[in-house]
Amino acid sequence: WETWERKWDEEREAQEKKWEENQRVINELLVSIKKLSLKHDSTIGALGARWGLHSESTFRKGLRAILEESFDVKVERYEDFDHDGVVFGRPEQIELDVIIHNGTLILCEIKSSMSKSDLYSFWRKKNFYEDKHARKASRVMVISPMIDDYAKSAAKDLNIEIYAYTEDVRL
Repeated sequence: WETWERKWDEEREAQEKKWEENQRVINELLVSIKKLSLKHDSTIGALGARWGLHSESTFRKGLRAILEESFDVKVERYEDFDHDGVVFGRPEQIELDVIIHNGTLILCEIKSSMSKSDLYSFWRKKNFYEDKHARKASRVMVISPMIDDYAKSAAKDLNIEIYAYTEDVRL
């Protein structure tokens, strides 16, 4: 009986060591998976940001080519420096897309995605432009495939036209 008991204890100790080793390996794998997940998330985020900037620029160039070459419309990238910090709360460069046709001024924001805070920044840029040039925009619009629902609600309150992937652009 003692022999069986000793053998049983040895077997149980061996199993416990295997179990502990397996748990250690599993924990190491989990740490490794978490690190890979974080790396992939940041890499995908960086690719998305780069894709967004490139797609914005590409869309802007295409829009400019169509409007200027086919419809005698002037499209320009307006850049100015806000010395008083009106737009961002501190002195900063601002950029807007400006479309002019037969005296009609359209201020436009083309972005790969639009949050509520992005929308309010655009609104402040619009006000900056209108104040600086003493000219009211006839239309104010945002073109973006991804617009946050809160931004859509704010746009409605501010009378900003929204063109997202599910909507048709009015010509």
